[in-house]
This record gives sequence, structure tokens and C-alpha cells, in this order.
Amino acid sequence: MANVVVIGAQWGDEGKGKITDLLSRSADVVVRYQGGVNAGHTIVVEDKVLKLHLIPSGILYPETICLIGSGTVVDPKVLINEIKMLVDNDIDISGLKLASSAHVTMPYHRLLDQAMEEQRGTLRIGTTGRGIGPTYADKAHRNGIRVIDLLNRNKLRERLEVPLAEKNGLLNKIYNIAPLKLNDIVDEYLSYGNELEKHVVDCTRTIHQAAEEKKNILFEGAQGTLLDLDHGTYPYVTSSNPVSGGACIGAGVGPTLIDRVIGVAKAYTTRVGEGPFPTELKGEINDLLCDRGGEFGTTTGRRRRCGWFDGVIGKYAVKVNGLDCLAITKLDVLDELDEIKVCISYQLNGEEIDYFPSSAEDFAKCSPIFKTLPGWKCSTANCRKLDDLPSAAMSYLRFLAELMAVPIAIVSLGANRDQTIVIEDPIHGPKRALLNS
Repeated sequence: MANVVVIGAQWGDEGKGKITDLLSRSADVVVRYQGGVNAGHTIVVEDKVLKLHLIPSGILYPETICLIGSGTVVDPKVLINEIKMLVDNDIDISGLKLASSAHVTMPYHRLLDQAMEEQRGTLRIGTTGRGIGPTYADKAHRNGIRVIDLLNRNKLRERLEVPLAEKNGLLNKIYNIAPLKLNDIVDEYLSYGNELEKHVVDCTRTIHQAAEEKKNILFEGAQGTLLDLDHGTYPYVTSSNPVSGGACIGAGVGPTLIDRVIGVAKAYTTRVGEGPFPTELKGEINDLLCDRGGEFGTTTGRRRRCGWFDGVIGKYAVKVNGLDCLAITKLDVLDELDEIKVCISYQLNGEEIDYFPSSAEDFAKCSPIFKTLPGWKCSTANCRKLDDLPSAAMSYLRFLAELMAVPIAIVSLGANRDQTIVIEDPIHGPKRALLNS
């Protein structure tokens, strides 16, 4: 049996939803361990396109327990709408569990997030405006509302009095926004609690019990490594820890419980929002990648910035997360290109470097140094095993595996479940019996 963490190895939007869906076939429990509704997965099942923000994609398997963990921040209104969407699509949601200790995004969090971002002007971070940062800030200030607080009117009212008075002062005096009413919030969020109560569990106890029963547990991260609060391109990051170590904190388990870490990376690179992006493309090739890859955010609908594969941040992600193997997604998006570039190092202040600089100012100055590889100029969408791939596509994958010094276990060639080459089972197979250089 194996307990596995799946993380994004770039700036998020790598296609983790499809890979998590694939791996969930072998999982008994899937745990979402951080982030909030600022994340999004798009799953294509036959003719259905399902967009999930909080619920793990393992929910598509009736026997799988799907747990929204303690490290997440939950907007209950969005979660309830997501549940209704799944029910309307005849998806069994009886396996859905919600951590009682997860923090709740309140209406003042969203208002503050949007107002602060607007005030930053040209220095904006590029947040989704969904209130994620302010929710995590209140959690750190020990001033937050948790899921368990939504189950008791008196407790909710008591817990809300201090933070609401503080937030109303900020909203009204700093941002000229009308104050919110305590009774209205209590009534609204108590109704959410009543609707969600049947899903609420003790997160840590649930996971530990599954581990004791030798269940397969899949820990699912949101966003990506370079958006990590501590290890990403700060300040253009999210407010939590998407890296593999965040699974231990957000789920309440020790690192010895984790058997394997799988990184998901696109065959090129994308980024949403602000911040430096050394391999970013402009013009015709950027448009081609965006259009062929459907590069529009699941959560925001914003057009993603596209660029060549960045091996420097890739190698950084391997080390920060302790990756055992990779899933490469959207290889088919590159099918029409005559040549494909891969960033192998940066030039910074006249010097060639092969590492990710910790200084945001230095990272913004980095210019990519590329290796150019030939394209394959034919469709890979119907390839189902490695032998089906054109030789140039195989060479490209081998180059990525060599550059990042980690084997490739899965290659995705489209949005549908069956458009996938599984080279070796990344959960049960031997760690190194994969596509190496």
C-alpha cells in the first residue's frame, strides 16, 4: 500500500485535476490539504465537463472518501453549490467529508481581498479576489471562524463579534464600504452549517484511522510550487503551502506516513496573475499555446500567460518537494510547432546560473538560456503507449527527464481520461522503473 502526495511543479494550472482523477482509481481516501476556492480543477468525463474548486476529484469514484482537510479555507456557499452541481450530474457525494477544523471564508474576507488588491494599483499581486489571503491571515491572528463554529448559533455569534467589529472598521473607515450586520451573517452562515453538518468530521482522526486500516491515501495539493507562501515567487504567491510538506500540516500527519511524491508539470509553462515569468512568450506562439491548451483559469476565467518549459524552476520543484516521479501534461499542445525551446539556465547580471534565486528582484532580472529541440509536426492525441509517440516527442520527454533528474511516470495528451499514457503505475510500481533519460 502507498500514501502519495500530488503537487503542481510550476505555477499551478498544470492539470493536476486529471492526474488526481487518474490516481484516485487506486485510492481509498483523497485529501485536499490546502488552498481554497482560488484553486480549480477541470475534469472531463465522457461528455461532461466538471469544474471543482474545493471537492477533490476523487469524488467521481463512489467508494472513495474525499476529505477537505484542516489546512484548507472553505467558502461554504461555494462548497454547497459545488455539491449541488455534482448531484445534478448524478455523482454520488456520500463519500464527501469536511474537516471540522478548517477555517471559513467570511463575506468580509472577500470584500477586504478585493479592496486591498484595488488599492495596490500597479503593485497588485493578482489575487482571485475570493478572500483566501484574509482568511489565512485571520487564522494566523487566531481570529478566524472554523467549520465547527457554524454548527452552533451562540458559538458562531460569540466568535464573530470581535473580528466583525475590527473588519467593519477597516471596511468603513479605510475603504468606504458599508459595514456588515452581525445578525445577517450569523443567520446566513448558520444555514450553511446546517446544510454541511452531515459531512463534517474530525480530519486528523479520519486520516489516521484510514492509515491504521492500511488504506491508500492520496494527498492533493492546490496551486503549484512556485506559488508557495514560503518557497515561491513571493509576494506573487498564494497564502498557503502547496509544496508536499504542506500535506503533513494541512492533513495532520507525520512525514513518515508519506511514501511517494508525484509532481505534475505541463510540457510548457503557464502562469496566472502578476509576477516575473522568465520564459514568457508573446505574439503568435503564445496565442497558439493558449488557444490549443485552453489556457483560461478554471476559477477566474483569466487568460493564462504562456511560455516555454522552464527547467530551472522544474529542478527547484523536484528538490523542494522531494519528487519521485513526474506526470507531464498537455504534450499534444506542442504538436504543431516546428521547434520547441526548453530553458536550461538563466543569465543574471552577466552570469549564467542554474538555480532559482530567492530574491524576487533577482528573479525578475533573469533571462532564460534555451536549448532548442525539433518539433514532431503531427498529432499525438490518439497515442496510448510510448511506442505510439513520434520519435521527436520521445526525445523531448527524455530531455525533460534528464534535465530534471527525475523519471516520468505519466504523459497526458488531452483532457479526456483515456488520452493518457501510463508508463508505470506511480503508486504501486517500482520507483525507478519509469521513463528515464
